[in-house]
Amino acid sequence: MSTTLAAGSGFDFTLAQQLTVIALCALTAFIAHMALAVFNDGVRPFLLDFIQGRTTRSATTAVSFGLSAGFIFGLGAPMALSTGVLNPWLLFLPTDILGMLAPRKWLAPLLGGAWGAVVVFGLNGANNVAHDLPVDFLTAMQQMSTPILFLFTLFPVLAITKQFGRAWGAAAGVIELALVVLTMKLWPNMFAGALAMAVGVLMLIGLAVAKDLRRRREDRARGVVEEVAADDPMASLFSASAARLRRHLPLFMVLGAGVCVLAQMHVFGGGEATSFLIAKGQYAEAAQVDFYRVFGFVPLIATTALASGAYGIAGFTLVYPIGYLLPNPFLAAVVGALVFAVEVLALSWIGKVLGKLPSVRDSSEHLRSAITDTLQLAILFGSLMAANAMGGGLGILVVGGLYLFNEAMGRPVVRMAAAPAAVIVGGILLNLLYWLDLFTPVQG
Repeated sequence: MSTTLAAGSGFDFTLAQQLTVIALCALTAFIAHMALAVFNDGVRPFLLDFIQGRTTRSATTAVSFGLSAGFIFGLGAPMALSTGVLNPWLLFLPTDILGMLAPRKWLAPLLGGAWGAVVVFGLNGANNVAHDLPVDFLTAMQQMSTPILFLFTLFPVLAITKQFGRAWGAAAGVIELALVVLTMKLWPNMFAGALAMAVGVLMLIGLAVAKDLRRRREDRARGVVEEVAADDPMASLFSASAARLRRHLPLFMVLGAGVCVLAQMHVFGGGEATSFLIAKGQYAEAAQVDFYRVFGFVPLIATTALASGAYGIAGFTLVYPIGYLLPNPFLAAVVGALVFAVEVLALSWIGKVLGKLPSVRDSSEHLRSAITDTLQLAILFGSLMAANAMGGGLGILVVGGLYLFNEAMGRPVVRMAAAPAAVIVGGILLNLLYWLDLFTPVQG
């Protein structure tokens, strides 16, 4: 499979794309201001105290900034600049912060829209300046695509190993390897990991469902009866949160329409691997990758939404893969609105189902952990490949040294974002050394 980015890494947005980004950023900031939804999963649990008046807007904004800044500048911006494709860390994490920061309801969409304008009008200038430098670190960062795409394929294997042991993990690994080799041989134009990931995720879900069904049969055989207390405070909280979200259903439908339209325009990728696939023009493969990620995030988003009364900006993220595949933005708007409507209305039911399927719930935890593990290694390895491409041994020394220094300092920049941030800082440093006549750029 080619690792060349078909779309290049430029930002030639049409007027419709520019307006969509600006409007969507304005909307997401407004929704964050109302504490109805945020993109950062780590911020959502803190919103319950804000909604119930136990903490201030400024304190919640500080939490949002602290949990999001590293991802914005260390992952969102570098990934967008290296692929030419927008991503949720660059668009929605800042609007989380700006929406919470705004003291007035009318100011939130203005701040969000202003950020969207900065993105669509500012990225191209930054991109052009970076490509004109003697050390072109943005082109070098395209080296990250191969390790991200191929190592990401292994996340179901890691999840199966963690949850069901080494034997099942080894079996999944052998099957995935065989499918990758088979795909590369028979369908060279297809993303090599697509079929392997599909089988891996299906294996994990099948094992989890089988375990839960086995447990329920054993419980029935022993006469164990599940009881739910009528005055369960968590059930009461979940019910109130679901009702709060349902009251704002029309607003969520507009949000779903906007996110789905942005995905349909193919200037946006929902994840690291997806961004590179969108840049290559492989939309079906990108849809497949983001569809598998849904299984890892539905339980987390559903439970945090029911516990806090705040939903996810991208919902269960189903609108990403659906949007990639739809033929036009008008259909995407309708389908996105309907998908969000179904998600919000089904939240209570989903929470009850997850409560009866503990192994499936555990699978989502293992999937998220495996996705993080594979991407951390892939991004680090890809960043070192980029460092080598732009500066040889000196590039590796600078980028690797910055990464290790971040680790030694207790990770002020989150680990996943530290390596891409180090590539950008290292690229700037190598350019300074070039201008001081102390470094000659690596050729080709």
